[in-house]
Amino acid sequence: AFHTFPAIQGIYYSFTNWNGMNLDYDFVGLKNYINLFKDTAVRDSYLFTFKFAIFAGILVNIISLAIAIGLNAKIKGRNFFRAVYFLPNILSVLIVGFIFNYVFTNIIPNLGEKYHIEFLTKNILGNADFAWIGILIVFVWQSCAFNVILYLSGLQTVPNELYEASGLDGANRWQQFWKITFPVIAPFFTINMVLAMKNSLMVFDQIVAMTGGGPGTSTTSISYLIYTGGLAGGEFAFQSANGVIYFIVIMVISVFQLKVLQKREMDM
Repeated sequence: AFHTFPAIQGIYYSFTNWNGMNLDYDFVGLKNYINLFKDTAVRDSYLFTFKFAIFAGILVNIISLAIAIGLNAKIKGRNFFRAVYFLPNILSVLIVGFIFNYVFTNIIPNLGEKYHIEFLTKNILGNADFAWIGILIVFVWQSCAFNVILYLSGLQTVPNELYEASGLDGANRWQQFWKITFPVIAPFFTINMVLAMKNSLMVFDQIVAMTGGGPGTSTTSISYLIYTGGLAGGEFAFQSANGVIYFIVIMVISVFQLKVLQKREMDM
């Protein structure tokens, strides 16, 4: 009722010229889909989203795995630090976005002026070339929380006997990680990569709270374009077609990742 039916209805409207308000509309066939490939705003949003997703997916997994390995070590207060690192995952994305918006807009520039650090004096969110980096920082910080927990679960499946045996054979830390740890936690790496890529392709809340798609359209993601164009721009049918293509793109990328990474698991 609240998921499948609206999705099917969206596919239906993608073949019309409905603007989302008037009751009258006509069927236009594949016209919306053809126009998608001609629209520069749609093209730019896809380019931005893919760029963002690649950086976010890689950073989230590298940082999450590094934190998980650190937390898996025998240190005092390990459970406390696990709770601290998981905390960002339970916070509202919009509220976190608004807080960081204030941090980037006011606090950091003030600190830059106070300590005479030139590159910190400018609001990064007001720069068309670097605004996406501010969004990336917030996204990675919040996304790492869940991935860390998954990696911790994977690290607990690695038998200590393997480390002890490799240590006797003279293996160093890096060799132990690459030859023992990573092959064992490969299934966890697969699911984390798929989730990180899927979530970063769907980036929305951070953009709403931090940049509103700007400056200009430099941080307009696909999902944000569908939202603004479909609900406020009178392009309901056109953006419904965009949503269908968007769904297909995410599905294809996710399936491709699963196939490639699962094949790699078997090769290891």
